[in-house]
Amino acid sequence: MSNTILFILLGFSVAFAIATTIIGILAHRRLGTIERNISYQYNLIVKIQSILKSKSATNAVAEHAEMIYQDLLQNLIPILAALDIMPRNTSEHPLWRTLGGLLDEYTKNPFVMEQLRRAIKLDAGVKRNVSNYMNRAENLLDHLNTTEPDGILTTTFINGLLGQSLTFFTQAYQLATTTDEGDK
Repeated sequence: MSNTILFILLGFSVAFAIATTIIGILAHRRLGTIERNISYQYNLIVKIQSILKSKSATNAVAEHAEMIYQDLLQNLIPILAALDIMPRNTSEHPLWRTLGGLLDEYTKNPFVMEQLRRAIKLDAGVKRNVSNYMNRAENLLDHLNTTEPDGILTTTFINGLLGQSLTFFTQAYQLATTTDEGDK
């Protein structure tokens, strides 16, 4: 009888050990699933946070666009006055009308590049305004490039009037400064 009781106790002990092991294995699997889900949620939150920061930065640029445009325009007005070029007569923002007028005139008369080169070379105010415009336009494009992951807005600005004018001013500025160095 004592052997029977021992075998019954041993059977219960083995069953209890097997049940405990199975419960431990199932708990470990559940913890692994929970860990993967938490990791996925964390990565998703990081992505959402990144997107929100990017949108926030893009919205900040949009909110401050008028100030940025006015700053660029303030540098363009003396340049166009020195070249005696009028802005476009459209309903666009004054910055885009001014840039459009300059580039329209350049399309009609390529001598505008030479006029700008001379103005940069001979007038320190024009040279400073061209340099300021180029720096601020490049800063705007760099800022858009870093804050907008898609690059759609940056590409639009580069392919539009801002990018074309930046290329135009850069060429004229380089011609004026290389001529200055050649004269020395």
